[in-house]
Formats: sequence, structure tokens, C-alpha cells
Amino acid sequence: MVSRDIRNRCRAASRRLQVVPSQILVSAPEDGAVTLTLNRPAKKNALSIALRDEVTEVLDAIGRDEAVKVVILTGAGDVFSAGFDLGEFQLDGPGDQERLWASSDRFHRACVGFPLPLVAAVNGPALAGGFDLTVMCDIRIAADTARFAHPEHAWGDVVYGPLHDLVGGAVARDLCFTGRSVSAGEALVLGLVSRVTAPVELPIAAAETAAAIARAPREVLLRTKAKAIRRARVVVSGDGGRTLDL
Repeated sequence: MVSRDIRNRCRAASRRLQVVPSQILVSAPEDGAVTLTLNRPAKKNALSIALRDEVTEVLDAIGRDEAVKVVILTGAGDVFSAGFDLGEFQLDGPGDQERLWASSDRFHRACVGFPLPLVAAVNGPALAGGFDLTVMCDIRIAADTARFAHPEHAWGDVVYGPLHDLVGGAVARDLCFTGRSVSAGEALVLGLVSRVTAPVELPIAAAETAAAIARAPREVLLRTKAKAIRRARVVVSGDGGRTLDL
């Protein structure tokens, strides 16, 4: 079973956010590793407000769980994530847009500031906000069916800072200004991902990486991740600043 702290927080999040638990799947901690799966395959794991808020809540719970050392983040089906749920940008009820962007900010802060290592197991296309999500993780392993792109570059902002930190300014500007698609193979050459596997082998590769991480004491992992966050200098404080300004 999922550890009691994570289970209780997931239930509380579902009640408070009025979302179904299947928005995400959370595995039980095993040898220090938890797998968090985006679970909207029919919607290409689009990052709806409900899904983002549930991820935010669950990451908070996982980060506090003493049994956890590393989190693997992946998607259900054959797409990692197609990005934000575009239908929600059309919402025009009272407070809808404020709720959308507040959810975005909480989500980005939760990912970038997560206190333990995050491993993205990129099982397919990671587009727009899905691409952002991968670069907010610490390590990326990709199936050979994965591709990365910022198609939203024509109309909206991207999370730039973490991508720059990974691949340097020249490549980050290329990808963000053009929106061009990068294959898994090119992503490996660019240093965007550290390993490419066949789709069937991706969970094994992610588990191997998680096991290597989990050999270290949790306290050491917390300190090292804190150093990485400070060095990147991309976390926006909770003072109202927009995380898309990263």
C-alpha cells in the first residue's frame, strides 16, 4: 500500500479539489522510489487545472514522506503530456483565468522546488507544458518514440530558465523561438536526456536510475537537491511572481 501520509494527503486533495483519483496514479514507495503517473491518456495527459493541482498536492506529500528518496514521473499511454489543457484557456466564468494561472504557478513551484530528485520517464511526446514538465525534472530518460517541442511559442510563454540550465543558451533559444520538434535521438545528443530506450524498456531504465539515486541517504539527497536549486536560481518565491517568468 501507499504509505499512510501519502495516501491520506491524496484523499484530502481529491476531496478538496473535487477531482477523481485517476487524474494521477501514485505507486507505493519501493526501495525509496515512488512512481507518479499522469493518467489522462484519452486527453494525451493534458495538464488540466485539476491534474496540476493534484500533482502539486501529491508532490508536497511525497516530499515529506521519510520513506521516499526519489520520484519517477511518467505518463499513461503513449504520450508523456501534450501540455496544458487548451480548452481551459477558453473559460470565462468569474475567476476562471485567475484560477488557471494560480494553478500553473503552484504546479511549477512544486516541480522546480521539489526537495528530492525527480526522474522523468518520457514515454512519448512531451509538448508545450509537457516539455516544461520534463525540464523541471532533474534527470530525463526517454523512449525512442519521445519528442520535445514548444508549439505554444507562437502565442504564449515557455518555462525558459530550466531549459537554458540544461542545454545552454544557444540551444534553448533555438527551441523556444522556433518551436521546432526534437527527436529522442537529437535530445540525447543535446544533453536534454541522458538515455534513450525502446518503449518497453523505459520503466526498467527509470527504475535502474532511481535505484542508483536511492543508494544515497535521504539527507544527502535533500542537501544535494537544495544545492542544485540554489545554483539554478530559477525558483520564483511565493510572492505573486509568475513562474512562467522563469
